[in-house]
This record gives sequence, C-alpha cells and structure tokens, in this order.
Amino acid sequence: MISYRGDMPLSDVEPRVDSPDPAEHLVAYLDYYRGAVERKVRGLGPERLGERPLASGWSPLELLVHLVHMEKRWFLWGFLAQDVPDPWRDHTGGDPHGPWCVPEGDADVGDWLRRLHDGGARTREILSSHDLAERGATGGRFTPDETPPTLLWIGFHVLQEYARHAGHLDAAREQIDGMTGE
Repeated sequence: MISYRGDMPLSDVEPRVDSPDPAEHLVAYLDYYRGAVERKVRGLGPERLGERPLASGWSPLELLVHLVHMEKRWFLWGFLAQDVPDPWRDHTGGDPHGPWCVPEGDADVGDWLRRLHDGGARTREILSSHDLAERGATGGRFTPDETPPTLLWIGFHVLQEYARHAGHLDAAREQIDGMTGE
C-alpha cells in the first residue's frame, strides 16, 4: 500500500498559465508531468511496480527513482553545484550509461513519491528565485572549464525528460494492466 500523500498538484488537465513569466510556465508543466507520473505509479499495486513490460527492461518503480535522481542532478548538482552524494545511484553500479535500478533496500514507493514531491518543491524554489538566463554554477556537475547551461535550458531539459518518461509510463501501464489515458 502506498502511504505517502503529498500536496503536489495532481490535476490531469493541462495547465493554462496566463502569465508572461516563462518560469511560471515551467513550474506549472513540471508539476503537471510529476502529477501524471504519480497517478500512473499510484494506480499499480506494490506487486506490479517491479514488472518490466517493455523491451527496454525498466520497471515503473525504476522509472520513478530515475526521475527523482534526474531532477536532483540537473537542479541541485548541475545548476546550484551542490554536493549530491552518489548522483548516479539510479543507474546500476553508478554508471550513468547503465540501466536504471532501485537502490538496494530502498524500494518503498511512498518514500520515492515523497522525494518526488520534495524535489518538485526545490525546483519550484529555484525557478522562482533565479533568473532563467543565469548559468549553472561550476564545481558540481560542471567543471570550471565547461560552460554550464542556463536555468532555462535546464528547466526545458527536465521538462522534456518528464514528458517523455510519462509517455513511457503510459505504455508500460497499458501493458501491465490495460490502463490507458492520462
């Protein structure tokens, strides 16, 4: 049974933001796709979260773990250059090119949904307190000899990751239990 219930918006209606502020649009769409992922994951019982219905071989729980880590990598480690211990923990052996995995002993979906919510809150704070033209800091994901991307680029990159993987999760759910739609 999934025990965590957060306050992240779970609307299945595409956001309409009547604001000229692109950061507000990013926040709204990131929340929308996080909610889509949560709805798809919540609809599966614990016994089905580990199923791997697609040829690519990942499970819905592995996808959730990946999204939590991906968002942390881009906004905290990438943009803010914060220390993120084991940033590739969602990949087998910590290899960024390896398959996704659920870290040993850390398979509680409620905990991962809480982390998804917490990451969303951090992202909303970052997007609301920094200029989108600001470049990521060096010292975390980016070395001093690299030109880090802007917050706008990072925001859109994370958005496309969520949108793409929410679509993958749609296909997985259809294969697992026949559920279709948003």
